[in-house]
Amino acid sequence: MIERGELNIRAAVGEDVPVILKFVRDLARYERAENEVVATEASLHSSLFGQTRHAHAVIADVRHKPVGFALYFFSFSTWLGKPGLYLEDLYVDPQHRNLGVGKLVLKTLAQIALEHGCGRFEWSVLDWNEPSIKFYEKLGAEAQSEWVKYRLSGSCLTMLAES
Repeated sequence: MIERGELNIRAAVGEDVPVILKFVRDLARYERAENEVVATEASLHSSLFGQTRHAHAVIADVRHKPVGFALYFFSFSTWLGKPGLYLEDLYVDPQHRNLGVGKLVLKTLAQIALEHGCGRFEWSVLDWNEPSIKFYEKLGAEAQSEWVKYRLSGSCLTMLAES
């Protein structure tokens, strides 16, 4: 069990990029998509800490050792007329699950969302990931089943841009 004060959620710093990439790969392996990770330390560093920050990350430390992370960015809702916080990735290493780490990460992100005047805090979860779905629903999150997610990437993205 994690004792009070042994768990800390903090903003990621440049030196965290190697562990963030490790967690991204661990998450991709869990999601059965490890071969899809093309991110590098350089690309993550540029996106998280470069001149134009595209995303932000927090690190979950237990006894000053990283055990998880979350990567998020700000979106915008025209209907609300407010920004939103979108959680791209949340990962806690298996030996630290069910100890309150994930909940504290989400609580921290909810606080960040409110500090930035966000009207929403959203994320996606794979439909087969029952443990995560149950966890999110226990927190009061609601599935948005009426929306279908679409994606353009790779050659399709290039073809549209060049058409």
